[in-house]
Amino acid sequence: MQRFIFLMAIMASTSLSAQTSSRLFYLSADSSHFVLTQNGAALLAALPLKCIQQEYPNKINHVAVNDSDQMQTPKDLHPAFYGCFDWHSTVHGHWMLVALLKQFPNLPEAAIIRKKLNENITPQHIAKEIAYFNAPLSKSFERTYGWAWLLQLQNTLLQWQDEDAQHWRNTLQPLCDTIVQLWMRFLPKQTYPNRTGVHPNTAFGMALALDYARTAHNHEFETALVQAAKQLFLNDRQAPAIWEPDGTDFLSPSLEEADLMRRVIPKTQFIAWFNDFYTRKSLQHLTVLPVVSDRNDLTIVHLDGLSFSRSWCMQGIARQLPDTDTRKKMLQRSAIAHLNASLPHIASGSYGGEHWLASFAVYALLQ
Repeated sequence: MQRFIFLMAIMASTSLSAQTSSRLFYLSADSSHFVLTQNGAALLAALPLKCIQQEYPNKINHVAVNDSDQMQTPKDLHPAFYGCFDWHSTVHGHWMLVALLKQFPNLPEAAIIRKKLNENITPQHIAKEIAYFNAPLSKSFERTYGWAWLLQLQNTLLQWQDEDAQHWRNTLQPLCDTIVQLWMRFLPKQTYPNRTGVHPNTAFGMALALDYARTAHNHEFETALVQAAKQLFLNDRQAPAIWEPDGTDFLSPSLEEADLMRRVIPKTQFIAWFNDFYTRKSLQHLTVLPVVSDRNDLTIVHLDGLSFSRSWCMQGIARQLPDTDTRKKMLQRSAIAHLNASLPHIASGSYGGEHWLASFAVYALLQ
């Protein structure tokens, strides 16, 4: 484990002249982003491989209706997604393994990845997951953070021409359909967005859902999401980004909103919206790296995740800005700085971060 941390710490500063195969990631030729290598993918994959079938410790978010219901284990409740401390972390652990295997099909860990996913994603297991969501008191379970990661998993599977991927996506589709139905029923009732930096953040969930809807060609879902996003966010001005972050944030409320709106409105309209949304001072404030005082604390370590989510938001927003806009380079540099700050700490030895942080890092690196 110490060797992993050491490598992560030094590889970010390795020069481009070194052999790519010996590094975990490297800076692109135009210095705009980091590029993940197969070596890096292999080391990162080890984290979810270790925990997607590790049942305990487990934070169960479950409403019991009787004594026997209360006595069920995590695996009883969620036979597909019971590991990695909680349901959503298991789901994005599965996404991460699929994404890495799709990007690097010759990973040394490919066989074990396929084995574990085949064991977890079965028709019987998914049927029980669907039954859980259909229970009267469970319709808001994992709304909308876990919902979004499930759809992100399916989004990646739909874009991968692989025999196992086809099997997994066919098996997952009924659960995805269940989530889409729940979301479609929820959107008309969502009078106000959740502008939090943790799981209920509305903009983050809608961004991933919109990506899925477009890949799946689900035009009804796409239209509903776009309309809801405009209703909730289009008139926002002068975001109080100077107040960020809160002490347990792993998402930036304002950046997640901007990352959603770049998907929702045309580029020219987005730039005008963005100009009104951020002052230069507030945007610069978000380039200041989060301070993570205790990586053994289950919620303070969220701030490492904030570095990764800020990075992917900044990358996406920067792509929408013209080359002549000085904010573009500022965001690109900050995206790299945020990645560089927290990549060495993914494998900290504390399960509080190790059960989920690598997924955030991979999502940022693969942008």
